[in-house]
Amino acid sequence: MRIFFYLLYHPFAFAYDFVAAFVSFGQWKNWGRSILPFISGTHILELGHGPGHLQRFLLNANLTLFGLDESTQMIRLAKKRIGANQKLTRGIAQYLPFASESFSSIISTFPTDYIFDSKTLSEIKRCLRSSGRLIVLPAAFPSNRFLKWLYKATGESPEALDESIKSKMKEPFVKAGFQTEVQILDVKSSRLLIVIANK
Repeated sequence: MRIFFYLLYHPFAFAYDFVAAFVSFGQWKNWGRSILPFISGTHILELGHGPGHLQRFLLNANLTLFGLDESTQMIRLAKKRIGANQKLTRGIAQYLPFASESFSSIISTFPTDYIFDSKTLSEIKRCLRSSGRLIVLPAAFPSNRFLKWLYKATGESPEALDESIKSKMKEPFVKAGFQTEVQILDVKSSRLLIVIANK
């Protein structure tokens, strides 16, 4: 799986939009936008900005916007989409190249497991202002008739599974010293898991 993601983010970055649209049943961009109501303040950093869809959307919201991505290819794609003079930086989340208390919100949609790394969370905490907020959209679960049938056939309750996932998801953020809540957001044909971690 790591090899697949490496290829998709680097040599095959040109195919990212197609793959994302395919696996999300065309909902990828809408899922990303679902974090907007949770953003606090005006100085925003997006970790793992990818091809820049959310950056483009946020630019219309009069925010002071920064982006960080490890992939040079993704930065190129994002700059084509939003303009070459935007504040996009190449780097990794475990060593953020920003001053302490720079951002009111740090956001990340569908990150890989780097977001749970203690170094990443320490760096995020350092870069957030005193009342700053980290918003993470780690997963989306499409809902359809088959899944409803499966829950019924197995006797599982989606709500019980939700609580188990929420508890597990919350743990690394609480351990890093964030006041954390995990929400399940129901949107068109999907359930989104959203982590809101306040400094």
